[in-house]
Amino acid sequence: MEYMVMFYETQEDFARRNGPQAQAQFASWVAYINAMQQAGVMRAGNGLQGPMTGTTLRVRGDKRQVQDGPFADTKEQLGGYVLLDVADLDAALEWAARAPCASTGGVELRPLFSPSKT
Repeated sequence: MEYMVMFYETQEDFARRNGPQAQAQFASWVAYINAMQQAGVMRAGNGLQGPMTGTTLRVRGDKRQVQDGPFADTKEQLGGYVLLDVADLDAALEWAARAPCASTGGVELRPLFSPSKT
C-alpha cells in the first residue's frame, strides 16, 4: 500500500532549522530518510520551507483570494512529506513513529487515492 506521510512541525522545530541546533536536527532527518531509502519503502519526498513562505489560494465565484503565509492558525505546520510503499498501515505507522518530529509535532498518514480501486 502507498501512503503519504506528512510531517507537522512546531514553530520551535522550524526555528531549529536555522539556530545552533540546525546541524543536529538536519542529521536526525538525514538518518531517518536514509533508513527509509535503505529499506526500499520510500518512493519520494521533500522537506518544505517554513510556513511563512507559503501562499494560500482560494477561488470564490470568479475572484481569487490569495493569502501569504499559513492560512491556518495552528501550533503545527506542514514541514515535509514522503511517499511510502509498505505492506500495510501498521508498517507505515512504524516508519511514522521514527520521524524526528513525532515527539514534538505530529505525523499524518493517508493512503493514496486510486480511482481504479474505488
